[in-house]
Amino acid sequence: MRNIAAVQAVVTATEFDRGPTAAELDAIDAEMLSILEDVVRLDEQIALLNPPLSELKERRHRRARRRVLAERRVLANRNAAQTGDAA
Repeated sequence: MRNIAAVQAVVTATEFDRGPTAAELDAIDAEMLSILEDVVRLDEQIALLNPPLSELKERRHRRARRRVLAERRVLANRNAAQTGDAA
């Protein structure tokens, strides 16, 4: 009995069948702090949607927003330094 299999697996494979490259993983790793700060900020925004708004919730939201902006600034400066652009 003969096994039937694809003769040209490379032809049937797509670009999306592969895992992330080392460069893609490095890019994700470099932006991870910014991504996590965005998640925190979104959590705080969701919490603000539920009234009543307390002073504590407003302060948490402002702090989360400032952390996101600070992390984005660090990331932008790092990217500018790597590419040689003036930020």
